[in-house]
Amino acid sequence: MKSSILIIDFGSQVTKLIARRIREYGVFCKIINSSSLKKGKIIKEGFNGIIFSGGPSSVEKKNSPKAPSFIYELDLPILGICYGLQLMCKFFGGSVISSEDREFGKNFISLIKKSDLTSGVYSLNKIYQVWMSHSDKVDVIPNGFERIAQTEHCKSAIVENKKKKMFGVQFHPEVIHTPHGGEILKNFIFKICKCKDDWNMKSFKDEILSKIKKIVGKKLVVCGLSGGVDSTVTAVLIHRAIGDQLKCVFVDTGLMRENEVDQIKKLFKRNFNIHLDIINNKKEFFRKLKGVSDPEKKRKIIGKTFVSTFEKYAKKNKEFCFLAQGTLYPDVIESSAKVGQSTVTIKSHHNVGGLPKKMKLKLLEPLKNLFKDEVRKLGNELNIPTEFIDRHPFPGPGLGIRVLGEVNEKNIRILKKADKVFIDNIKKKGLYNKIWQAFCVLLPVKTVGVMGDNRTYENICVLRAVTSIDGMTAESFKFDDDFLDECSNEIINKVSGINRVCYDLTSKPPGTIEFE
Repeated sequence: MKSSILIIDFGSQVTKLIARRIREYGVFCKIINSSSLKKGKIIKEGFNGIIFSGGPSSVEKKNSPKAPSFIYELDLPILGICYGLQLMCKFFGGSVISSEDREFGKNFISLIKKSDLTSGVYSLNKIYQVWMSHSDKVDVIPNGFERIAQTEHCKSAIVENKKKKMFGVQFHPEVIHTPHGGEILKNFIFKICKCKDDWNMKSFKDEILSKIKKIVGKKLVVCGLSGGVDSTVTAVLIHRAIGDQLKCVFVDTGLMRENEVDQIKKLFKRNFNIHLDIINNKKEFFRKLKGVSDPEKKRKIIGKTFVSTFEKYAKKNKEFCFLAQGTLYPDVIESSAKVGQSTVTIKSHHNVGGLPKKMKLKLLEPLKNLFKDEVRKLGNELNIPTEFIDRHPFPGPGLGIRVLGEVNEKNIRILKKADKVFIDNIKKKGLYNKIWQAFCVLLPVKTVGVMGDNRTYENICVLRAVTSIDGMTAESFKFDDDFLDECSNEIINKVSGINRVCYDLTSKPPGTIEFE
């Protein structure tokens, strides 16, 4: 039997980062909401250990999510993270209080006692950076538990009950802002849970291919293709499973990048033997977006129009039953409050939160439990050419969410030209593969300028480029000043309608990668 870890989700926005880290080490893991745990099923699965996620609630609240008591009776190692630590301590008789000295963001811990969890990672009486995000803290630890590490304001930053094989950390080891967090997780899954590294992307591929065949049967699938890595991997994966039962559709919304429709058509024809239809529906999209400036309304309009386009296409053959999309887990957790217990909707995506509630087609989303870097690994496993795999992410709603305010053909035309200049310059400098995502945004603001001794009153263009591993967090890319000067000058000189260029330095969080 394969090694596996059960992750119990209490509503954290970053629960899947725990899973991602564990999978990176070659260990299979499964996430189950705390409200969905069944004793018989858990025992049958044969997990090697359990991780409690963080969560937005307080363990002191009456209706806060809990782990059923049988979880603590399974004689399996348990690691509680943040809320998970507090939950474990409270269950065994400890106390949790609301702290006046809240800890959010970068903090520092010192080790006061050795532990299997910190072995080879932290040394006694030395200071280490961690990432905190909590208002409550463990005030009194339960009998049988010991304090392992502390911060200035939190005496129970790491605790353990060696006999029960239970451990808790107040910080988040799953995020990159905790430099040695991955090593903490490795100690837990390998040294404490005795897992083996027997899961990889090949095994995931084989498993998901089998599931697709079983789910689809002899029905037909229509795949919404954008040409980006997510939809491309989705299409190739499904085609590998069901062959000609898959029909790909590229909807020309008018919201794509410069020359993108022609590029996608050529790339697919050259590399894949997959049926591809291109539907020009520009007029419909622009008509429905007229006068709409609210970002959520735009996303939902674009999503609904996408689906209606696919449904019209599917009417041509009654055997069409599924709509396939390249939805990833970051899309899901930012778009839906149903993931976990109490996650908060940040924004809707056309392929998640922007979809209409009632659809004639069933959704098929084989990548919805993966992060972007994992999708790229899967693409390599499927032998997809690098020109697809290495493309920057592109949002489902397209340029519709990069024109802030009302979307019209004129603004889209201006944005396309500016975006092309920016990306072309990035490629010329050999920076494209060093950047996670780069693009231009057109603001609904005009400024006064001087061009050729004449007064201008035109748009502001914002350049955005970020580095990231998984899209959950991101930092602005540090271009040199000369590069930004050159881009700014070229955009202003070549793109009529822009007289001012800015560069966005905001990280995620507090911002998002996209503006809308």
